[in-house]
Amino acid sequence: MLKLCFLLIGAPSFRARWYVIAILGGVLVTLATLLAIDASDGVTFVTREALGLIFIVNGLAALLVLLGRMRGAARSLLFLKAAALMLLGVLIIQPPVSTEWALALLFGLAFALDGIGRIATGLVVRFSGWRTMALIGALEIAVAGLIITEWPLPHNRNIPFCIALLLALSGWLLLRIGFMFRTLESEAAILALPIFGGRGWYDNAPVMIDAGDEPAPEQPMIVHVWTPVGSAYAPERRLLVDRYIAAVDGHGVISTGHAALEMPPDLYISHYPAMEVERSSGDFIASLRASGENDLKGRFQPSYAYESDWWCPADQNVEFRIYSPRRLRVFWAGYKQDDTYNLTNRNCSVVVAQALDAALEGALASRFPWLRLLSLLSNPDIWVAAMIRTRAHSATWTPGLVLDYARTLARIVEQGDVAWSTRLLGFLKRGRHGPMDGNEVRPA
Repeated sequence: MLKLCFLLIGAPSFRARWYVIAILGGVLVTLATLLAIDASDGVTFVTREALGLIFIVNGLAALLVLLGRMRGAARSLLFLKAAALMLLGVLIIQPPVSTEWALALLFGLAFALDGIGRIATGLVVRFSGWRTMALIGALEIAVAGLIITEWPLPHNRNIPFCIALLLALSGWLLLRIGFMFRTLESEAAILALPIFGGRGWYDNAPVMIDAGDEPAPEQPMIVHVWTPVGSAYAPERRLLVDRYIAAVDGHGVISTGHAALEMPPDLYISHYPAMEVERSSGDFIASLRASGENDLKGRFQPSYAYESDWWCPADQNVEFRIYSPRRLRVFWAGYKQDDTYNLTNRNCSVVVAQALDAALEGALASRFPWLRLLSLLSNPDIWVAAMIRTRAHSATWTPGLVLDYARTLARIVEQGDVAWSTRLLGFLKRGRHGPMDGNEVRPA
């Protein structure tokens, strides 16, 4: 989440004050250490109250910011999410007599499920660094076991322990970012920092020579998504699977969907295998490995009009009017030098996600970057976007994930300068006139 915030605000806003970020990181690490060593009743109470308030505030913000812009199933899911956040916050602040065991079980299950997911995706995809990912998953499972078995800490220390762990990880990240900003060249993109590495996805991060003020873009940047179920012939419906992974059509052929990005009139980013590959259910799992044996010769489609005529129009589209055309062009000039296609490591969705990050770097730059940072951290959308990024990096980007990521980023970036009072007024007006469709993204 912190990495995404710094990406959207941009390195120039923080480079001169790198030491402030490093000091904040040191403070968080120190607090985490004190909390882990001596969680007295007072410290435990404060941390419990703080955690509960975080959940409640994010639940209320989710209702205020998101509920008014959705309808149908999306609106119901967001309402349930907001209600769950607020309920958990209330239980943490004012727990019933027997809640300590329930909270221990909740935290333990969260660690265990995340650990199992990391191990499973690492073993299947085998991307660069998958062993480290699997090791992290194993450590999470071990932590879950320690929490549930009440060894070596009793259940009333579980919440302080989890908060200390979160603070320590956030502090360590801030320390790294601060010292990296110190040495980051003014021409280099923030995406070139090692904290964004690991999968080789940002090897084409833009290098801006003689970068100056850039005029506002004349045309919107459009993300086109062909969802798996929307692009398959007579698909067999499978809940969530056909939305985020793949759909099986009436002939047993798997469709993984497609994603592309367009900046009219002359830039189109669409990476596709040179030879159409129709995978049956039997050989699909083997093709998920990100290793070299699954590399294919790729091709770059010339335009959205060509792709729509050749296949079919995209069933989902998201527009951005705040972005950097120059950064987008520089990124694409570097990426298209290599047309290698890999289903899970260099596919259509991966390049669109990379292009989005490159084009939106510094989109929320401000004269008051610290206030902007606090505003982003309090925005539920940034939590959602960060979660999507984490899931994609632990496996791969898919058209479904790119669609959710693009919609979330559009809500963040396109409304970055809209005051909370304006959002509240718009929310109340929408309540009287009816909510807008969840597929639309526009300022309130």
